[in-house]
Amino acid sequence: MQTLQGKWALVTGASRGVGVHVSEGLAKLGCNLVLHSRDAAHTHTLARKLEELGVHVVSVGGELSDQAQVDAMLDAALNHEIDIVYNNAAIMTPWRDNPWDIPAEDFRKSFEVNVIALARICHRLVPPMLARKWGRVINVTSGIVNEPQLTAYAISKAAVDKFVRDFTPMLKGTGVAMNLLDPGWLRTDLGGPKAPNDPASVIPAALVPAVLNDGVSGRLFGAQDYAGLSLAQAVEKALTQ
Repeated sequence: MQTLQGKWALVTGASRGVGVHVSEGLAKLGCNLVLHSRDAAHTHTLARKLEELGVHVVSVGGELSDQAQVDAMLDAALNHEIDIVYNNAAIMTPWRDNPWDIPAEDFRKSFEVNVIALARICHRLVPPMLARKWGRVINVTSGIVNEPQLTAYAISKAAVDKFVRDFTPMLKGTGVAMNLLDPGWLRTDLGGPKAPNDPASVIPAALVPAVLNDGVSGRLFGAQDYAGLSLAQAVEKALTQ
């Protein structure tokens, strides 16, 4: 299992939900953090809490639908040698009762945040990882199916899956791995209060693709498949699948 002690990770959407739990999990493994949210102030309390674990923490802000702000956020993040990226931030457009009448703006917003910003983050941060011959990218996807009322969100996540799988052959043997994480349906601002799973259930699965050292890309890690396991047990399970 790869040690993360002293490495730096960027976590987008770190101010709540999955982002908070991923950030806490990484900090407990000794990983320094760049915490992203729309406004850097939104992660200041979390940053102070994580610093008590003995790691360095930086807060950065940026609206992911604004590509100029994405670039500025990445400029700030690159003051540190980013070894791990969690592309966690996403938006879900409103439920539309008539899926044949979904406005074009729903698709534009979904793709700006969920796909285009994610791709730009990878395009900036993966090449330095390749030069150092080590890096981990975890792109958060969704298992949403048969919900045409949310198709703008659903197809944006399908695009994320395609992005990862198309880059998989290129990353083979480079020391850099890019994989997918499906958190499951969680009781978050995005998932809503009726979701069956607690956001804390993303751990340990969310950490597995960061600590695995087999160099394999293109895998999908379903968080609920690992719920209740220790990190060591989760890693062992992933290696046998």
